[in-house]
Amino acid sequence: MHELVKHLALRSAVLATLLFVLMSANTFAQAREGYADLPGVRLWYKDTGGRGIPVVILHSNTGSSQNWDHQIQPFTSAGFRLIAYDRRGWGKSTSDAAQPGTAADDLHALMKFLGIDRFHLIGTAGGGFVAFDYALSFPEQLRSLIVVNSIGGVQDADYLELGRRLRPPQFDAMPPELRELGPAYRAADPEGTKRWIELEHMSRQSGAAAQTYRNRMTFAMLESIKLPVLLMTGDADMYAPPPLLRMFSARIKGAESLIVPEAGHSTYWEKPDVFNRAVLDFMRKH
Repeated sequence: MHELVKHLALRSAVLATLLFVLMSANTFAQAREGYADLPGVRLWYKDTGGRGIPVVILHSNTGSSQNWDHQIQPFTSAGFRLIAYDRRGWGKSTSDAAQPGTAADDLHALMKFLGIDRFHLIGTAGGGFVAFDYALSFPEQLRSLIVVNSIGGVQDADYLELGRRLRPPQFDAMPPELRELGPAYRAADPEGTKRWIELEHMSRQSGAAAQTYRNRMTFAMLESIKLPVLLMTGDADMYAPPPLLRMFSARIKGAESLIVPEAGHSTYWEKPDVFNRAVLDFMRKH
């Protein structure tokens, strides 16, 4: 009897191990990267695969799909399927100048290509413009919207005037790392700063066409967003300082907001633990 019990226990352990291996192999087999051939554009994308709820993450205008090293492992370990891609005009993606398309339409086509229905959408900085535009154009596709360190692309006259006061020509003349990485991060992590600069240099295609949008963004339009929304910025963000974030949170009903201490315009890179925890906690609720 004792031998039979040992045999059955061993058999169960072997079967459990085989099942784990098969499930793991299936999950890893779905991870992929490559080109999606879409109308007027070839988008380079990374997809961690798996059966988790999909999350799309949109890079800044000084980055590409290569910038998410601090997010891939934490998001997949939390059970999410993470998709990152190079937007039209950035990184490895290529487009047909004779067949222009909007950034929101590119994202929508990529989701159809990957067979994804509803997903969480994260946009940082310039990627936040696209995230807002997509949320206004295809709200039924989204579980939630997270916009971080972004001026949002709003075109209201008084808001544009505020932008000119915040970012005069002298501001634009500074190197990207001075505009976008906070002083606390540059002081504390020279190697991380060097890597961010390398990725920034690799990200933007020379002579690329300007990104276009489906909507002319206004605060009145943002008031129509009914999705769960998380807004985040750094307290040292010179593009989108805390008073600017409060302008957005006041117009989007029910939006949650977070100001991250000692972070500049690249919170995902400068304070990845804070960024990841806040975003994952928010997505788990929705």
